[in-house]
Amino acid sequence: MNENKDSLNLNSLRAYNQVNKRIQIWAAFRAAFPHTVPILAGFVFLGIAYGIYMNSLGFSAIYPIIMSFAIFAGSMEFVAANFLLVAFNPMNALFLTLMVNARHLFYGISMLDKYRGTGKKKFYLIYGMCDESFSINCTVDIPKNVDKGWFMFFVTLLNHSYWVIGAAIGGIFGSLVKFNTEGLDFVMTALFVVIFIEQWIKEKRHFSNLAGLGLSAVSLMIFGGNNFIIPAMLAILGTLTAFRKPLEKVEVAR
Repeated sequence: MNENKDSLNLNSLRAYNQVNKRIQIWAAFRAAFPHTVPILAGFVFLGIAYGIYMNSLGFSAIYPIIMSFAIFAGSMEFVAANFLLVAFNPMNALFLTLMVNARHLFYGISMLDKYRGTGKKKFYLIYGMCDESFSINCTVDIPKNVDKGWFMFFVTLLNHSYWVIGAAIGGIFGSLVKFNTEGLDFVMTALFVVIFIEQWIKEKRHFSNLAGLGLSAVSLMIFGGNNFIIPAMLAILGTLTAFRKPLEKVEVAR
């Protein structure tokens, strides 16, 4: 009799935990989705532009769909499209990819504390991190009653899905669009400008923004347009690390 009672209590506890977990997951999704709505508009449009661009190079829809899902690095996907048209050169592709996406190394370092304690979700958070997901997960104040890991997971997943959906739409219907596609690869630059402006408006003190602009300009003058990204990132990382404590004190004081 006691064994049956214990078994019943155990099953009830498991059922309660499953229901409670579903409630937490749904709450995290509802909290994350509004923060990704601006990205939804941008990524779908950019993804469509990417799909059309791939179609203009002669690739079927399956290429932008798979590349947007597997690579998920917008600017590099535009570059990779051209790699598919030239002789195979893995070293050139490796170094160019490193140059274009070197910023993700620094994003990853800064997110080590944020991703701590997220369990298996950490693997996808690392894989799916992009500029926009980093910006949201790094700066947003997550409600206390919302699970941090699931919130960041849904931010990352939603942004990833927006990009894949846009690329699929562009790839499928790109063959129906007949216009000059020259300049479509500039849309990623436009997105970065918009993100910078949003961050500028959001912050009252612009030390990090000005440091990024100034150090990038200096690196550009010293190393040239083809080689300035990594030196600029190193300089920005070093500067922000050196001034991290004073900046944190200012934020607390506010």
